[in-house]
Amino acid sequence: QVQLVESGGGLAQPGGSLRLSCAASGSIPSGYVMRWYRQAPGKQREWIAFITSSGTTDYADSVKGRFTISRDSTKNTVYLQLTSLKPEDTAVYYCNTNYRNTWGQGTQVTVSS
Repeated sequence: QVQLVESGGGLAQPGGSLRLSCAASGSIPSGYVMRWYRQAPGKQREWIAFITSSGTTDYADSVKGRFTISRDSTKNTVYLQLTSLKPEDTAVYYCNTNYRNTWGQGTQVTVSS
């Protein structure tokens, strides 16, 4: 059974950066997609980025040009580099794969001065 564990969240100032990690405890077969979502207080969970096993990526308009998703298959880890952070990026960030629709527990990102 695959488990996903996010880390790297915390407090950042507006304009700052963070790097989130999502480590899979087991191997995810090739062909499956890794995604990042986020959920702000009082709002629905929203998709923000995905990466395929071949390295294709896409982003929500709200983060395009500021966030970068990447993966290290040797470490079974997916990353989300957050830059030019804004207060509206404050949310719990979740990692997901469509392999058995597995979710992580989330990591809190707070952007505030």
